[in-house]
Amino acid sequence: MDFNWLLTQLPTLFRGIVVTLQLMVLSLLCGLLFALFLTWLSYSRIIFIRGLVYLYTFVIRGTPLLVQMFLIYYGSGQFDLIRDSWLWSILQHPFACAVLALSLNSAGYCVILFRGIIRAIPSGEIEACRSLGMSQLQLILSVMAKRFAGLVMPAYSNEVIIILKSTSLASTIAIMDLMGVTREIIAETYATIPYLIVAGACYLVINLVIIRLFRFIEKKLALV
Repeated sequence: MDFNWLLTQLPTLFRGIVVTLQLMVLSLLCGLLFALFLTWLSYSRIIFIRGLVYLYTFVIRGTPLLVQMFLIYYGSGQFDLIRDSWLWSILQHPFACAVLALSLNSAGYCVILFRGIIRAIPSGEIEACRSLGMSQLQLILSVMAKRFAGLVMPAYSNEVIIILKSTSLASTIAIMDLMGVTREIIAETYATIPYLIVAGACYLVINLVIIRLFRFIEKKLALV
């Protein structure tokens, strides 16, 4: 590998890292909000709504993320209803499609995570929340807030890392994230292994920062 040439590509790699981080943060934020909403729906008294939530999580967890991303990016344009609506102004952009796919995937897994945490809470605490007149959504938020440091944070940190690594699939729909720019550099230099190692090292460093950040937050919350 030509290290001098690599130095000239550092700005390109940095731009790819920025795009990767943008994908990760937006996907996690949207996925978290959607997961909370689905968790609330999963405790609905209407069986049909609970069934829809179960079906959603089953499909999302049972199919590859790459297939989901391709269906959103390539499949949405096949329907006149979508192309003639305001949705097309969003779905025609690869970045938006990648964020949508990653968000829906993250939400599918987080619903299972959040429901498991709620089931781990002693029934007495839940009954106490209900006796205070809390709604179903308030109950979920209050319970999860109380258990955030001990239960949610360690498990959710794994989801963050998974989404970070999953962003590499966005390069398959013409997004110049870290993996996208790495593939472009490889196409120019034909040096496959060295630049894949560089990309892998970048992901490892970002993962290390995420792990350290979550450990710091867990310690701070534990002291509160």
